[in-house]
Amino acid sequence: MTAIEQKTIDLLNQNWVLLLSSLETLNLSVIKAKSIGEKADYSFEELETFDSLIAKFSRTSDIFTQKVIRTVWILLHEETMPFIDLLNMAEKIGLVSSADKLLEIRDLRNQIAHEYIPEAIRKLIPDVIELFAELRHNVQIAGNFLLNRKWLDKEVTSGK
Repeated sequence: MTAIEQKTIDLLNQNWVLLLSSLETLNLSVIKAKSIGEKADYSFEELETFDSLIAKFSRTSDIFTQKVIRTVWILLHEETMPFIDLLNMAEKIGLVSSADKLLEIRDLRNQIAHEYIPEAIRKLIPDVIELFAELRHNVQIAGNFLLNRKWLDKEVTSGK
């Protein structure tokens, strides 16, 4: 293993720890948002919960797709390619379970990033909650892939 490969693995481990932390706080926000449910009017605190959920979903999906998956691609010595092609290849090699679901997650993240009307963002909450489960599942699949490659410490993967 070269020094550059070791630095890349170290970066992957740092990003993985960041991802697990982000995923855990996103999970807590999903639980809190589910407890609020759907209704005609929301309190200020409930709206803050939804804002937090959306921000955490966007951040977690970015960490996974832009930091973890792209770093894995470097370790695999693969050429840079468009995101959709990268996800399709990642599915073929078992790094993720569903390229299509990750594209949905990415599309939702982009929709959130370009939406400025609070009512429209609130309408995205059910999609965020639904796709959270897909994001978490793909992270678990990636963790197994990385452990099998011996690119992650077991302690890092389990969040210890």
